Amino acid sequence: MGEEEKEKNKNNPLHGIKLQEILESLVKEYGYKQLSKLIEIRCFFNEPSINSCLKFLRKTPWARTKVEELYIKTMEKKK
Repeated sequence: MGEEEKEKNKNNPLHGIKLQEILESLVKEYGYKQLSKLIEIRCFFNEPSINSCLKFLRKTPWARTKVEELYIKTMEKKK
């Protein structure tokens, strides 16, 4: 990893956090029902599970971005 990449990751609040950890944290904080209201993604209200949501989020960049943004906002509130 070059110096430029290290510097870029230094400012990334999601660096080193896996998508599964993000999702599990949000489910623990809000539950699937509330998540489906905060982010309108079918996988949150149609037979939700961590695995089905991960599969969808890995294939769908816009949805992953919304989940990551909610995670960042949630973690900032906790500080």
